[in-house]
Amino acid sequence: MKTLATLLLLVLPLSGQAPPPPRLNVLFIAADDMNVGLGCYGHPMVKTPNIDRLAARSLMTGLRPDSTQVLDNKTFFRSIHREIITLPQHFRRNGYFVSRIGKMFHYGVPTQIGTDGVDDPVSWDRVVNPKGRDKFDEKDVINLVPSIKNIGGSLTYFVAKGTDDEQTDGLIAAEAVQQLEEKKNVPFFLAVGFFRPHVPCVASQEDFDLYPLDQIHLPSGDRTGIPEMATATVRPPHYGLTEKDLQPMIQAYYASTTLMDKQVGKLLDAIDRLGLGDRTAIVFWGDHGWSLGERGMWQKMSLFEEVAQVPLLLSAPGMKAKGRSTGRLAELVDLYPTLSDLCGLPANPAHEGTSLRPLLDEPDREWKKGAFTQVTRGEKMGRSVRTERWRYTEWDGGAAGLELYDQLADPKETKNLARDPAQARTLTDLKALLQSGWKGALPR
Repeated sequence: MKTLATLLLLVLPLSGQAPPPPRLNVLFIAADDMNVGLGCYGHPMVKTPNIDRLAARSLMTGLRPDSTQVLDNKTFFRSIHREIITLPQHFRRNGYFVSRIGKMFHYGVPTQIGTDGVDDPVSWDRVVNPKGRDKFDEKDVINLVPSIKNIGGSLTYFVAKGTDDEQTDGLIAAEAVQQLEEKKNVPFFLAVGFFRPHVPCVASQEDFDLYPLDQIHLPSGDRTGIPEMATATVRPPHYGLTEKDLQPMIQAYYASTTLMDKQVGKLLDAIDRLGLGDRTAIVFWGDHGWSLGERGMWQKMSLFEEVAQVPLLLSAPGMKAKGRSTGRLAELVDLYPTLSDLCGLPANPAHEGTSLRPLLDEPDREWKKGAFTQVTRGEKMGRSVRTERWRYTEWDGGAAGLELYDQLADPKETKNLARDPAQARTLTDLKALLQSGWKGALPR
């Protein structure tokens, strides 16, 4: 690469052309099962100073589930669509060094930590699968719902032995820093997938101590007016456990979030130290949220706000709205066209997302009217649309129930207004928006 760069510098002046600007790098950071209980999202307890500082300076296929037909964790998209060009594959085809460290496509956590999981080899130039001390210490796990044998699908946690650097996420951060140092002079797309706060939640005792149990309170398990299918994954509410039983789980989730946040800090420090900040777009995102007892719900696989909403932070060189948030709607499917747009890569007309680049300069501009989420219940489907004010949900096309929540008056979604005669017009409008799909939500 040094020889080629020297040759270009010698030739370009003869033609009277200036050297092209360096290509924008991408640092693509994912957290597993992370909700928006973060400092930068206003949480009063959770300590995430490094994610917060990214916010202050600031998916893979570009298709939606109905198009990929991937409606569960078992189905690999290439078994249905062999022709898809994934986001990292798109960058690889356009001359970037593309690397994956940790979890990016689906993994069974914690069973597949240290393996490729369900990976897509053609997407990457390099793959590293760290396996830390937390994996070897799983014998110490505490399972609050022993009837669920899968410790990656129950309410599980343990206090880590050893240092943060010895845990899987610590090893992921160390490898990412090493690759940033190695590839600082070539265009790179570095995908860094942290495993936490996915259960089993793991953190040091020091991080657990940041969240005293007497300051943690369990949300209400009241499900009055909510369709049965909406809460089918957790029965009875709170699995029948008490607040005292469940306080340590919330504490562990917060502590695990803080552990992961410290690893993000190592990456941001490396970006600054290596002088990469003015030519690197940084994205931090979560695959979905996680319930911590709201309406007696835990984990994921629901259409409530705490699961459907995810952290999404985007920092790009030259953005005019640095450090600002936006009330406009964004979806994870928007990341593919956004990063292609920022980096000057060819657009793909098949994509079902919208580039967020205009919002980086004008965060209050007119934007899409709805963001869409869906989840299966056996052979039946729940579908939800979120506008800037409302969430509207249909179960089995409405046959198994409807939900309507006013996010301004009731952000915790405690009162289902779907049967309120005063909201009949709102219900009709949102039903039409949900049926029109993502294309119908785009600005006219």
